[in-house]
Amino acid sequence: MRIAFISDIHGNFTALEAVLADIKLQNVDRVICLGDVVTLGPQPREVLEAIQALDCVCIKGNHDWATLNPEDAVRYEIAAHLIPDLIWCREQLSEAHLDFIRAFLPTYEFQLPNGSAVLCFHGSPLAPTDLIQATTPKEEIENLLKGQTAAVFIGGHSHIQMHRRLGAKLILNSGSVGNAFEYAFTPGIVPGLLPWAEYAILEQVDNALNINLRRVPYDTEKLKAEVRKSSLPGAAWWLRQFPEK
Repeated sequence: MRIAFISDIHGNFTALEAVLADIKLQNVDRVICLGDVVTLGPQPREVLEAIQALDCVCIKGNHDWATLNPEDAVRYEIAAHLIPDLIWCREQLSEAHLDFIRAFLPTYEFQLPNGSAVLCFHGSPLAPTDLIQATTPKEEIENLLKGQTAAVFIGGHSHIQMHRRLGAKLILNSGSVGNAFEYAFTPGIVPGLLPWAEYAILEQVDNALNINLRRVPYDTEKLKAEVRKSSLPGAAWWLRQFPEK
């Protein structure tokens, strides 16, 4: 069994196209989306329709919740300077698009052929705004996973890939398809982006578990062209991210 996990696409269809092309080459059996699908980038409709075409399980990220409830954006930890982009994104979507996002799940658990359970979420099993990183104290993670019996936990939200063991538990982060951060998020500091898309493949071979954290280059000049064509409020931020080739 080979399962691809994608997360934090953030309206970057150019990056998503590159990841989906790579996934096709990897002979995966299914795809699971861990949330934060449409906001911030220039092509929310194209991203959402590509995810719909996958017919995959989707988890609600904090940006997905905020897209549905923009009046509660602060509750979902959307920074004030990003709220205009959130509103713009919602305005690009139809009611049918929003209904699709409403159907996303808070968490999703399934079993591998060997019987091991995998629990999927956005931030943590408790909330999409929780942040689990390589530097998160052990005690804090234990509280976030309290009562959970899965062997493997996988989420997004941090925009940084991670492979971490905590006792017998394996904790993974698939990284960000559309917003791969240069460094861990720090409140008050806006991180720069790296010129590739990230996702993960989880594979069971016989009784062994393989983890493949993949990094896929994409056409950043094409992305910037899409930004320039759009009326995205935060266009200037995207255009600052990558040096001219």
